[in-house]
Amino acid sequence: MAGTNPGFSIPMTNSSKVSIIIPVKPGGVVRALRGLQKQENPSVPFEVLIAEGVRPSRQRNIAVADSSGEIICFLDDDSMVSPEFLSRVVRHFDDPKVSVVGGPSLTPDSDSALQHAFSMVFASAFGGGGMRNRYRMTGDVRKSSDRELILCNMAFRRETFLAYGGFDERLYPNEENELLERVKRGGGVLIHDPLFSVVRSQRPTIGAFCRQLFSYGKGRGRQTVISGVIRPITFIPSVFLIYLLLLPFANKAVYYIPLLCYLILVVMTAVFEGIKSGRPLSALFLPLVFPMFHLCYGSGMIRGLCSSVKKDPSLSSEVTIRRIKTFEGEWKSGTWDRGSATGSI
Repeated sequence: MAGTNPGFSIPMTNSSKVSIIIPVKPGGVVRALRGLQKQENPSVPFEVLIAEGVRPSRQRNIAVADSSGEIICFLDDDSMVSPEFLSRVVRHFDDPKVSVVGGPSLTPDSDSALQHAFSMVFASAFGGGGMRNRYRMTGDVRKSSDRELILCNMAFRRETFLAYGGFDERLYPNEENELLERVKRGGGVLIHDPLFSVVRSQRPTIGAFCRQLFSYGKGRGRQTVISGVIRPITFIPSVFLIYLLLLPFANKAVYYIPLLCYLILVVMTAVFEGIKSGRPLSALFLPLVFPMFHLCYGSGMIRGLCSSVKKDPSLSSEVTIRRIKTFEGEWKSGTWDRGSATGSI
């Protein structure tokens, strides 16, 4: 990728242990294990804990309490890591000032044209906005913020995570954004490394994509209520939704000008993204996907602002922790990763 720094290197001098934590629904498959079994540096001791439950923020907190690594690495069950994944994250934590390290979540070439359209929206300024670097590999290693870091690929210094009380379990999603805001306000250094990446498929259908965006918006709304931190730009999709709902009652043509401008911008962005990505077929979906992105996120944001987290039963749900790899290198058999060497299916 243009602008990346593939030669970035920090001499690895520490022997920190890494606890890898992966939340999963009960009985779920953990495809992330395949990449973890292929780590190229055997000198990095790591353990793998699977946290089964229905509230990922709660699952991660409980798993951290049951772990013992100096570095806590969070992955999703479908986060496919590279062979140098662990070596790269440990190098960053050789700097005692570093509190958190993260990198992008990239879409595999094998995804469908529709899935790549979703990816293009997330990685565009008109879609992902300030958070688009979560979904693309660009730039050099740099100090960053929660806008560029994503929880499916994030590592904390253990003492930092515990000092700030971990994730607010009332939040899911957006629990990492709220915690990272607190860490940064407290003087912690957050690092974005474009080459510290994972590969994850986008949602397979329009319906799943809409539910994802509604959930993201709802999480942002709840985060805003809980943290009291207001980012005006996050309200734009909700304002646009309200504008569209009121538009049928407009009695002057001038009120349709913002909608016309929006549609022109959608088409222009679709053409630009199609040329830039070299995926014209995926770009054909964008005039539909961009409005769905904004409207689903905007409606979720309104829902999150108006909802109560106190009645959510998953806040006290049961979590089962399974340590499937020890620091000594032993992998325990199980049924979490179908087709994996550790799987029994």
